[in-house]
Amino acid sequence: MKKYAKPQAYAAATKDQRHAGTFEVLVPLPDRVKPHRIAGQFASMQAAEGWIHSDEGKDAIADLCAAHQPKSAKAGR
Repeated sequence: MKKYAKPQAYAAATKDQRHAGTFEVLVPLPDRVKPHRIAGQFASMQAAEGWIHSDEGKDAIADLCAAHQPKSAKAGR
């Protein structure tokens, strides 16, 4: 087992009460306290997880990770 593995995207119940009963895809990113919400609302957990493993989902997650540039601690100096 790896000592440190890169956090993976996951599906979770939507916390927004306007979309109660739906699921969303969350992607943890470095230097970010809360995970980034990606895609839309899904009717079931299986649909959200299926999207994560689809070609469209893999591409969207890879694009998000590539676009996210962690801020260096020395960048502001």
